[in-house]
Amino acid sequence: MTQPVPIRRTRGARPRLLDAFCCQGGAGKGYGDAGFDVTGVDNRPQPRYPHTFVQADAVAFIREHGADFDFIHTSPPCQHDSECQRIRGNDHPDLIAPTRAALESTGRPWVIENVRGAVPKLREPVMLCGAMFGLQTYRHRYFETGGGFTLAQPPHPAHTAPQAKMGRPIPPGHFGQFVGNFSGVGYARRVLGVPWMNRDGIRECIPPAYTQWVGRAFFHSLWEVAA
Repeated sequence: MTQPVPIRRTRGARPRLLDAFCCQGGAGKGYGDAGFDVTGVDNRPQPRYPHTFVQADAVAFIREHGADFDFIHTSPPCQHDSECQRIRGNDHPDLIAPTRAALESTGRPWVIENVRGAVPKLREPVMLCGAMFGLQTYRHRYFETGGGFTLAQPPHPAHTAPQAKMGRPIPPGHFGQFVGNFSGVGYARRVLGVPWMNRDGIRECIPPAYTQWVGRAFFHSLWEVAA
């Protein structure tokens, strides 16, 4: 494993965040809100991405350019480990191990984010839930950390609101899942805080509140403005 590279600290500078496998930018938006200069990379065009975007293979880009950034967030495609895709019998690549190896080669602090089905492959992940941030959705996501960066598991509020069935309209008082061919894109945008996204982006996105919290943890633990 590459030894950690000292983080650059320059007066007034915003740390550079690489958002790999960025899709439509839920994670990137949260990091931007936390105070990062964000660059997203994905192998498909992402015209809705709200920050600087580069179309490239994410793992190769991390290996070649990851050390140029101060912090790296990755969301390897979750379809390999999602319950919905297994039910449908779809086959997708498992990129968690190659992503981790690329991240470890950079010497930078990093995060790997994924779904519950990937937990056996993640190392001591922290779980985030919409209820932790006052969102009307539960949407559990799991965050493995490395490169000298760690997260403490926040308290997990009880799920007191019932959850609407997958893909169904959301009854009053229920929380939405926003997966599959769900109805109510406008409502989902408001709940998740992603007003620029379409249905495809919403189905897979990380609510920006999650990564804003992760980003603030980075500032608290690893980033200092030079005197």
